[in-house]
Amino acid sequence: MGFAQPARAQDTFEIQVYEYETVPKGKWDLETHFNYIAKGTTVFDGTVAPTQHQSHLTFEFTHGITEHFELAAYLVLANRPGAGSEYAGWRIRPRWSLPKEWHLPVDVSVSAEVGFPRDTYEENSTTLEFRPILERRFGKVQIDLNPVLGRALQGPGTSQGWEFEPGVRGAVSVTKQLDLSTEYYGGLGPVTNWAPRHQQVHQFFFGGDYQFSDKIVLNVGVGFAGTEVGNRLVYKTRMGWVF
Repeated sequence: MGFAQPARAQDTFEIQVYEYETVPKGKWDLETHFNYIAKGTTVFDGTVAPTQHQSHLTFEFTHGITEHFELAAYLVLANRPGAGSEYAGWRIRPRWSLPKEWHLPVDVSVSAEVGFPRDTYEENSTTLEFRPILERRFGKVQIDLNPVLGRALQGPGTSQGWEFEPGVRGAVSVTKQLDLSTEYYGGLGPVTNWAPRHQQVHQFFFGGDYQFSDKIVLNVGVGFAGTEVGNRLVYKTRMGWVF
């Protein structure tokens, strides 16, 4: 067996552990993600620019097609030192949820996202992400697990196949409006040959969600790295509005 490839860096345009619920039928959800990388990479990696001091802005438009199916499109923008603001790519994502009436041990939904990033931000021109979402509540505590699999469909990374990029969120309801949460994001490398420990990505975010109303929610968080790979200090925000 050969040496494992370094793990892929975590997505810094949409830093989110998905929860079970899909957008209700006939409704729209606009999510705005704004993230800032305070400590990141400092040199080019092939065509990919250094991440340090980059700001990322993503607009996510989601429509509920049925009670258990939604379709989302993303516009991805960035601002980086020496280049200013620029277009970074776009994505499309369908998602299905299994009915609660099935009374499964955990609530389950599944998304499949296809991305078309610029090579300044991702070496591969077409990417695929398969994301199962598993959720369980225990009183005021909610646990969400996203055992994400991602791969390149076009570009130099296609030979690496599927890579494992798990995400986990634990949240506790403090009040009716406020949840405090801890999130974990990993990049472990190819599923058939994980990267060595020092080449893996492990990030931990601490923050919470504030529900202004049943239609508007704000998420904030600050993330720290468990290894020297990738981004070591990241600030994230997400505003969601259902209409």
